[in-house]
Amino acid sequence: MPGRQVNHHDAALMVPTHHPPESESESEESWLWAKIKAEAHRDAESEPALASFLYATVLSHPSLARSLAFHLANKLCSSTLLSNLLYDLFLHSLSSSPSLISAVVADLVAAHQRDPACASYSHCLLNYKGFLAVQAHRVSHLLWTQSRRPLALALQSRIADVFAVDIHPAARIGKGILLDHATGVVVGETAVIGNNVSILHHVTLGGTGKAVGDRHPKIGDGVLIGAGATILGNIRIGEGAKIGAGSVVLIDVPPRTTAVGNPARLVGGKGKPSRHEDLPSESMDHTSFIQEWLAFRSLRAIDRLHLVTSHGKLSAHHCFPRDFSMEKRPGESSLIHPTAIVYDNVLLGQSGAVVGADLSDLVY
Repeated sequence: MPGRQVNHHDAALMVPTHHPPESESESEESWLWAKIKAEAHRDAESEPALASFLYATVLSHPSLARSLAFHLANKLCSSTLLSNLLYDLFLHSLSSSPSLISAVVADLVAAHQRDPACASYSHCLLNYKGFLAVQAHRVSHLLWTQSRRPLALALQSRIADVFAVDIHPAARIGKGILLDHATGVVVGETAVIGNNVSILHHVTLGGTGKAVGDRHPKIGDGVLIGAGATILGNIRIGEGAKIGAGSVVLIDVPPRTTAVGNPARLVGGKGKPSRHEDLPSESMDHTSFIQEWLAFRSLRAIDRLHLVTSHGKLSAHHCFPRDFSMEKRPGESSLIHPTAIVYDNVLLGQSGAVVGADLSDLVY
């Protein structure tokens, strides 16, 4: 039976806009829960097919903790790990540890503020598997610290199966965390992730082999880690640093700097890396470093050209950045062999200018 017609403008007015709590008695948790329920009520009226789902997961519950416990229990249950058992486990953990529910609120706010695709807080609560995986991990970590390790590991396994996110129960994670898309994220046993960190899909915080002890990365507050990045070993990624997509990081990264490449290097050079003022985990700016990175590599290429030409002609296997050129100096022979026209995706002009190059071939 079709639901009654809803004026979407009026329905939107039912949902309060985001603002800080107006009084000490109104906690951010209670304000956010009121907003989530208003959003769920609006969505149930506008889309009757979701009404039963929204009632069961949100509207029938008196608190955010109960709603989240119910939803996680139904997501992670199996034929042998029953939903009633998981509901009691999640609810007890969230209710007995105020820091957990505080982190839940911070994670919801982080997703809504940083991800333009996050339509509402209720959408994040119900549908964002990165958010749900982190909240389930918080409970598994609590179990680990309580020496309930078999159950913690069983829960980790279910989280990996259901959400495709594999976080060891011993890993420590701060609050205000965004796992954007989340698929393929792997976090090792001794890894530490600070507050207000944003991590994209297919990121690995791993070890370097079969070493034991403290062997995983330490991620500072405000760090942004791009999609597909791999960070290995007991290294530190400083506060507010940025890791470019697809990078393989094996070195410490100082605060407020950017590391890119495989193996990763610091933009601006190791001696004096470029620094940014913004907090990349909040701005979610993945590409601001590119022009500066290309300029840095061009300078390194010039240095290499000077070194090579001091010993004779430059042959085709030397690669330099696109649009880089150097005229021969008076009294010098041609810098580039005149027969070197195309070599390994590098286009060389007969006059000796480098017309274009594959940047991946540069030595930096």
